[in-house]
Amino acid sequence: MLQVNKVSKIYEGKVSYQALSEIDLDVEHGEFVGVMGPSGSGKTTLLNLIATIDEPTTGEVIIDGEHPHKLSKEKLAKFRRRQLGFVFQDFNLLPTLTVEENIVLPLTLDGVKVKEMQKRARTIAEALGIVDLMDKRIHEISGGQAQRAAIARSMIHKPKLLLADEPTGNLDSKSSKNVMQLLEDIHQREQATMMLVTHDPQAASYCERVVFIRDGRLFSEIHRGANRQAFFQQILDTLSLLGGDDHDLSSVRV
Repeated sequence: MLQVNKVSKIYEGKVSYQALSEIDLDVEHGEFVGVMGPSGSGKTTLLNLIATIDEPTTGEVIIDGEHPHKLSKEKLAKFRRRQLGFVFQDFNLLPTLTVEENIVLPLTLDGVKVKEMQKRARTIAEALGIVDLMDKRIHEISGGQAQRAAIARSMIHKPKLLLADEPTGNLDSKSSKNVMQLLEDIHQREQATMMLVTHDPQAASYCERVVFIRDGRLFSEIHRGANRQAFFQQILDTLSLLGGDDHDLSSVRV
């Protein structure tokens, strides 16, 4: 589904900065992969390259057989809108729209008929438990509810790849757990391919595999297996080997 082949990223300036160095990463169809590392390790740069927000200096990113960085601007915008889903830390919902209007926004941009949009929105709202919020504005709902709405928006067009950037970063521990359980449920029910960038070891423990980056290079990776609590402890152990400042990693959420 996703292939990152020998990808490097150098930011030019008065002093050149190499954010990534020859990263190789494969993600299978239906896999849920986490990416962790200290601040400045390159994990957000990697996500931006996969999201087609930025371009690699060398190497290639292939998504479902397509080379998005070789597309024209118009085709790339369409590819991003139709094939990728995004969940952000700050939700990125439009405050002037209702929850339902936010959810159907990707379909609106593609000219889907109103009845079809309403049908799809209802179906996904029922699955995510937010039917009673559909007519509310964003300022009328909680952070956890807003993130559910953002997840609904990211999944309504059935993207090939869902990219989540610190989706629990602005949430309390209970809401964080609910959001991660929700993503895990979607992954299992829809066989959705997901990539999660996070500082939160508890959030990462919901993934099937976690890849660790340090200084722009792959450091290691671990696989979940049957026991999530044991996986959580493995994540903590690996993070302790990674090093970094205390503020690089969120407090442990139980």
